[in-house]
This record gives sequence, structure tokens and C-alpha cells, in this order.
Amino acid sequence: MLEHWTNPTITDSKTTDGTGTGSFTSAITGLNANTIYYVRAYATNTAGTGYGSAMQFTTLQGIPVLTTSTVSNILQTTASCGGNITSQGISTVSARGVCWSTGQTPTIADSKTNDGTGIGSFTSAITGLTANTAYYVRAYATNSAGTGYGNEIAFGTEGTVTDIDGNIYHSVTIGTQVWLVENLKTTKYRNGSAIPNVTDNTAWSILTTGAYSDYNNTPSNSDTYGRLYNWYAATNVQNICPLGWHIPTDAEWTTLTTYLGGEPVAGGKLKETGTTHWLSPNTGATNESGFTALPGGNRSNSGVFSGIGGNGFWWSSTNFNTVFAWNLYMSYYNSTVVRSNYNMAYGFSVRCIKD
Repeated sequence: MLEHWTNPTITDSKTTDGTGTGSFTSAITGLNANTIYYVRAYATNTAGTGYGSAMQFTTLQGIPVLTTSTVSNILQTTASCGGNITSQGISTVSARGVCWSTGQTPTIADSKTNDGTGIGSFTSAITGLTANTAYYVRAYATNSAGTGYGNEIAFGTEGTVTDIDGNIYHSVTIGTQVWLVENLKTTKYRNGSAIPNVTDNTAWSILTTGAYSDYNNTPSNSDTYGRLYNWYAATNVQNICPLGWHIPTDAEWTTLTTYLGGEPVAGGKLKETGTTHWLSPNTGATNESGFTALPGGNRSNSGVFSGIGGNGFWWSSTNFNTVFAWNLYMSYYNSTVVRSNYNMAYGFSVRCIKD
């Protein structure tokens, strides 16, 4: 006999296993998965019922237990995910993979992969996605008791955008926002007007109008890291971003970093992984957001270039006062995003956010 109570009696659930003295074996059925029970042997004669000592046991989890892996390698129509099954439950895992949909809480009735059997880690290739779309994904594992799911993760696929110069950018959905994945490279405002390329340090230092520069006045640097723009160019009324896009406000940057867990950790989730472009050790970089931040360095208000590979600065459209404006800063040596304000004459990278 058994029950959830410490000392069960024959008025609770019980078996009947014959008569007489000696040893006997009982088959206990009808239990709930992952539940604590107490059991005692009993024997009844004309004088009453005697009980053995109470024993405690816990039934196995019925369905598998697992977690969902970070989504990576996000492109326009594909991504990578997976999971880790830590417990198979009451029977062998017969199917596993990830399931996804554009609505929350996807199930195996939605789109899914099938990535083998058994417990442990696995990797899934998600295909057939739509560009520039928000998705939700969960790992799943199925046994004879049913299907268990990992935690839900949201991600957004990339899209493509072209600027006035013909440069092609990708975009990614992060939370409720859509961002370009590359730093801006344009040499013209949206209406086709040229943005002056100022190479002389003295001329740069006295600017109060829009201008850009290639890092170290070397155009090939801009192919990878984008161009450096002073705040006057970034916020010019002729518009620097492609049609349908704009320079993020300080509040929009804060929305992004808050969604990613706050400034102390958001940098790691925004930075491109590895040390191809960032200096070693590129601390904490996971790029799990798909933002792919690159260290374009900066040009100071005196015209001096510094920091490429080690840090990145991005303008907001929000001024601090008549001389300084808000920006974001990331470094190779930590996972932090720093919100700060700099002289508007500095040259920083620019990212655009969708209107």
C-alpha cells in the first residue's frame, strides 16, 4: 500500500498478494511521474492489521527533461539551434530536435527538425525561414510517455537593405526592434547629396557640419568596419540612413540593452564572436542577438584615429547638450555596454534601426 502521506494504511492504495507467512513481492501500478510516495508492507489476520516500516521513493520523470541551446548562425532563411537532454524520463528518447513558429510556445505540431534519438546534446539546422521575421524556438524530446520541451528562445532572421551608394546591408530582429547588422558605409545622404570626406586633422577638428572619414583615411578599412561619421552627419536633416530607417535615439539603444539583460552583459551578446576583427580575448562575445558589433574605432575631435579592433562607438541621435551627444561603447576586454556622451565632432560608427 502507498500514498503521499508518511504512514499509509490499507484504506489508501494497496495490493493484495495472497496469504500466509514469508516473503512476497508486490507490483505497484498507477503512479504519477516525478512524485514522492511512501510505502509499507501490511498483513491482516483476525486480530487486525500489522504494518512494516515506511519507505520513501520518488518515481521517475515521465517525459524527457531538456534545455534549448542558444540560436546562432542566423541568416535570412536559416539558423542553428539544438538542445541538451539531461533525463530521458521513463523510457528511451525516440525522437528529438527543435520546433519553431512565428507564435510563442511552438510544439512538434509546428515546423520541426528530427535529430536522432537518445540523451545528451544535439545540434539542429533550422531551414525554410522567412527573411526579417521574428521566430520562437524550443528543443523537444519524445519518449513513450510523451514529449518534453526546453526553454523558449526568440530570434529574428536577417533581411537586406540597400543604401544610396548601393551598399547592401542585412537586418535582424531583436525583441521588438529591427537593426542593421553592419555599420553604415554610405558616402551620401539619402537624397543623394555628398557627405564631405574630410582627411585633414585640423579641418576635421573645427567642423560643425556633417562629415565622414575612413579609419586612418584608408578606404579598405570601411569595407569591413564601416565609415566614421561625426554627429552632425549622423543627424543631418537630409538623412544618412536608407529609406525606412533612422539613427537610434538614446532611448532606443536602452531598449536594446535592456532586452539583452542590461548594460553589464549586453556587450557580449552584441559583439561578433572570435578574434578575426576584435582583439583577443574578446571577452564574453556570443553574438546571440545577431547584431554582430564590430570594433571600428573612432576619430577624436582633434582628428586623431584610434581603437580599431579594440573598441567600437556608435552614435545616438540624442544630444546631451549643445556640444556633446549620447553614444554606446563596447570593448574587447569585457562584456559591458557603456552609455556615455562625447563631443559631437568625434567620428563614430553608425547603426540604423527600422522606423
